[in-house]
Amino acid sequence: MKNTTKFMALFAIALGLSTTACKNAKENSKETAVVEKIVPENLKWSERMMLSEIERFPEASKLDFVDKPRWSYTNGLVLSAAIKVYEQTNNEKFYDYTYAYANELVDSTGSIKTYKLSDQNLDMIKSGDVLLYLYSKTKEERFLKAMEILNSQMESQPKTSDGGYWHKKRYPYQMWLDGLYMAEPFHIRYAQEFIKDEAKKQKIYDDVVLQFDLIQKHSRDEKSGLLYHGWDESKEQKWANKETGNSQHFWSRGMGWYGMAMVDVLDFLPENHPGHERIITYLNQFAEAITKVQDKSGLWWQVLDQGDREGNYLEATGTSMFTYAFAKGVRKGYLDKKYLEVANKAYDALIKDLVSVEENGIVNLNKCCAVAGLGGNPYRDGSYEYYINETIRSNDPKGTGPFIMASLELNK
Repeated sequence: MKNTTKFMALFAIALGLSTTACKNAKENSKETAVVEKIVPENLKWSERMMLSEIERFPEASKLDFVDKPRWSYTNGLVLSAAIKVYEQTNNEKFYDYTYAYANELVDSTGSIKTYKLSDQNLDMIKSGDVLLYLYSKTKEERFLKAMEILNSQMESQPKTSDGGYWHKKRYPYQMWLDGLYMAEPFHIRYAQEFIKDEAKKQKIYDDVVLQFDLIQKHSRDEKSGLLYHGWDESKEQKWANKETGNSQHFWSRGMGWYGMAMVDVLDFLPENHPGHERIITYLNQFAEAITKVQDKSGLWWQVLDQGDREGNYLEATGTSMFTYAFAKGVRKGYLDKKYLEVANKAYDALIKDLVSVEENGIVNLNKCCAVAGLGGNPYRDGSYEYYINETIRSNDPKGTGPFIMASLELNK
């Protein structure tokens, strides 16, 4: 009987140990499943963010938190970054992701789904950069035809009395800083690669440079060197100063678009064109003004010159754009090397303060202004309160794209 009791006791202990072991094994296996990395952490930030974007938006046509595929500037922005990462890594996943966007939205005749030429909307030109790249790789005729449609928009785009492109047909007589990045890098590269007539090509170069000349003339504040978000030649908009036509504030991302436009257009504007040196001058003025309003943290404020005024916040998309523009400007020899320190300080602050990494390796860029514009319906009055109260979200493509490009420029 004693032996039986002893055996039963031993059996109970063994069973308990076995159950504990099974429980521990299950817990360990759960832990392993939780920390399985979707995005490896031993990659560079550019690749990690691009892989995170693909995980968030498996279809590139829905990159900007939308339900239906659409042709838009945000897709072109992130996919331009994807192309640069692909060129660095030779990871076909990035090329396939980019190709799938154009394949879905450009049909066999070259028509672009969801795009309307009659809207005369400069934002819609940006994704043409993707077609420029894909056509060079694939020689698919439909991509060339789609680019011809986009270029025809530039030829018919309404203009101010001195030749500045309206931002959109429904925003008459208005030039916005955004528009220079949306349209001019495509316009000048298309001219360089596809316009055979030398006189026509030179006219496009002149038109591209004129946009920068006019923005400097109409939108730059002489005292601070910063540029106002928008300018209304008619001075009829409620947001426009009745004397100057300018909007009220210096918006971080607006100036970010402008900085990126300059460094990207200079890639294709011939050095012997008189506008080449002028744009470099504008870029240096821009860099000086932007550096003066950089926060001690290294980041930039949503409303650039309002510092820590109540409601203002340190914003990710503008900061990423400035970082890219400065880093590229130095690399290309347009800017003094001191601006590389500014770029590195900004980038380090982005990683420290505005980037978070999930347990599975997914990278997030936080504190992005979702959108900001002028006029429209409901009406956007361009006030300080307007800019600080627009939606703030994580992983806005207007931040992730420039973050990836800045990461590549700084080789982080």
